[in-house]
Amino acid sequence: MAPMPISDVKVGHIDDVQELKNTKSPQIIPERFIRDSTERPKLDKTIHPSCNNIPVIDFSKLCNGNKDDFCSEIFKIKISCEEWGFFQVINHEIDLELLEKIEKVAMEFFMMPLEEKKKYPMSPGTVQGYGQAFVFSENQKLDWCNMFALGLEPHYLRNPKLWPTKPSDFSETVEVYSREIRKLCKNLLKYIAVSLECNEDVFEEMFGVAVQAVRMNYYPACPRPDLVLGLSPHSDGSALTVLQQGKGSSVGLQILKHNTWIPVHPVPNALVINIGDTIEVLTNGRYKSVEHRAVTHREKDRLSIVTFYAPSYEIELGPMQELVDDSNPCKYRRYNHGEYSKHYVTNKLQGKRTLEFAKIN
Repeated sequence: MAPMPISDVKVGHIDDVQELKNTKSPQIIPERFIRDSTERPKLDKTIHPSCNNIPVIDFSKLCNGNKDDFCSEIFKIKISCEEWGFFQVINHEIDLELLEKIEKVAMEFFMMPLEEKKKYPMSPGTVQGYGQAFVFSENQKLDWCNMFALGLEPHYLRNPKLWPTKPSDFSETVEVYSREIRKLCKNLLKYIAVSLECNEDVFEEMFGVAVQAVRMNYYPACPRPDLVLGLSPHSDGSALTVLQQGKGSSVGLQILKHNTWIPVHPVPNALVINIGDTIEVLTNGRYKSVEHRAVTHREKDRLSIVTFYAPSYEIELGPMQELVDDSNPCKYRRYNHGEYSKHYVTNKLQGKRTLEFAKIN
């Protein structure tokens, strides 16, 4: 079935989560959003603190620390990538005022009238523009979320018609923010390479002109958070994903570890980093992408700003030879990254199922 335009996906004539509160019955969750019982989040389940120690990496010790500090943080990266697929980064050298500014323009965009936001529609089969991505049928359950996404690098990926003119400083802020995040991703990939005992430039040399995109997610408060999901479970197709959790937002991000959904509590001024499918393939499964999802809150809205960083679409990828041996035989085939990206964006989010594309049976 061909992908359907998001504008054709209707929920009782309402295709926008924010607009639901303006209906005659704002407390009623439309059937299209209600998950099957097996998919619903168990929000009352208590997670023991010892299970929630997602590593925190001090970026300043990697850049400016002594040898002991550097080695300690590299080891933490190794453990993070092997056991969690996620870590948080503090002292990342990105101006905190810039983080506040990107949140401000993102919220201003989402608070605009629906007619204004619909000037930037998400086209079928793409993940750029305003709407909901990964929706391909009338029967598919919808996430309790509004999205706005833009391709950033290389420049040919950009669609100028999708860059908003309001707020007036939106485009400039996204440009500056994205340059800083790109710099962070390049450095983190160097340290990840070092943690694998590889040449620190191995990923940069392999990736070519890296692909970068940004997506802003707005999760309105939901009267029945136990029935819906903010974002369906999935792993990312990127090499690295950088997540900024909006200040004052509810705790919404959860990762799957040992068949338990663990909440990621924001560390003040930190950025959340996760390993994408691409790194799992390149490391032959030593570092694993991890399934994650978003849940909603009864009273609080949530904002997140997500940057995806991945190899050029022209690059052919497969496990690095130095990470393949008799004890760790080759698990993934070689493939064109552009083909994998197309496969990823034209399938609905279903855990780690998209990675089947690359696995050797």
